[in-house]
Amino acid sequence: MSEARSRLLAARLIVVKVGSALLVNGELGEVRLDWLASLVHDIEAARARGCRVIVVSSGAIALGRRRLALPAGPLRLEQSQAAAAVGQIALANAWAKALAEYRITAAQILLTLNDTEERRRYLNARSTLATLLAENAVPVINENDTVATSEIRYGDNDRLAARVSSMMSADCLVLLSDVDGLYTAPPDSPSATRLEIVRELTEDIVMMAGRAGSAMGSGGMVTKIEAAKIALSAGADMIIASGRVAHPLQSVIEHGPCTLFLSGASPVASRKRWIQGTLVPTGTLIVDAGAARALGSGKSLLPAGVRRVDGRFARGDAVRILTEDGVEIARGLVAYDAADARRIAGRKSSEIAAILGFAGRDEIVHRDDLVLRVV
Repeated sequence: MSEARSRLLAARLIVVKVGSALLVNGELGEVRLDWLASLVHDIEAARARGCRVIVVSSGAIALGRRRLALPAGPLRLEQSQAAAAVGQIALANAWAKALAEYRITAAQILLTLNDTEERRRYLNARSTLATLLAENAVPVINENDTVATSEIRYGDNDRLAARVSSMMSADCLVLLSDVDGLYTAPPDSPSATRLEIVRELTEDIVMMAGRAGSAMGSGGMVTKIEAAKIALSAGADMIIASGRVAHPLQSVIEHGPCTLFLSGASPVASRKRWIQGTLVPTGTLIVDAGAARALGSGKSLLPAGVRRVDGRFARGDAVRILTEDGVEIARGLVAYDAADARRIAGRKSSEIAAILGFAGRDEIVHRDDLVLRVV
């Protein structure tokens, strides 16, 4: 079994990025419906294996510019935004219809750079995506090109897909491309060799990326290497595979050509390392002995076990967790603002809605957002 095949089959959450050149027929300005149907068949097969799937799909501008009869060549910013506004309707409709063939609910999510960089918006986006996945829907994400300016946009969906992969702690990011992997030279060169596995993003690997982009897309191999840096640092493997074939995900499983970028850690391990070593705590939760034992056995921190809340912090900030003797036993990302945390401290999770007026999380710090300290 190839390494790419085994990694893809073992993944519990994958992010699949689809470029404009694959999804849209450039001459007709229409969605390649047969190809889309084959990809959706692969997505359903992954879901049948117990794998959740998020799609990052380009194509709105390519679809919209034809409907608005915009000229060929580079568009002005306002033209791109107008094309995106028109094309996004067609793009979402195509995905919704294709997924509905398998009784899968599609959800449209439009993101800007700030949505994955600003802490509060990041948390809101992450929560929405997690809820959609829990409800068995397939989120279809695109950059919000209708409002994003050059200062606040990604400019390509490779890096957006990598940010989504990092945000959702995905196991694998699959970039479907017009080439079937990373080559040592331009793919049409006689000396070009496709790399099967990349174990480390060395300077030589970065130099191989070149600067070639697609006529309809905004990315190229350079942006895919940038995406690899983001995904791998978050513990996700990344696969570059050809989207020029039908059933592109199944092709990888059947040993089709691709390049696998291996991450050195799991998404959960990478996230916990980030919590432990990078974030500066802005508050403190003092817990009772029962809560301390529960944390030690791998449980989440519930409000009932919190004796006192110190400091000023917002939802998603890092906090220290101390015993009543002042010993730090953990750090984690808190699910409530300081004021709300104080109101629910010592209370049962079932009381949260009545106390706060909204139904928040049962846990004040979830175990996936918590790192035990060695004492």
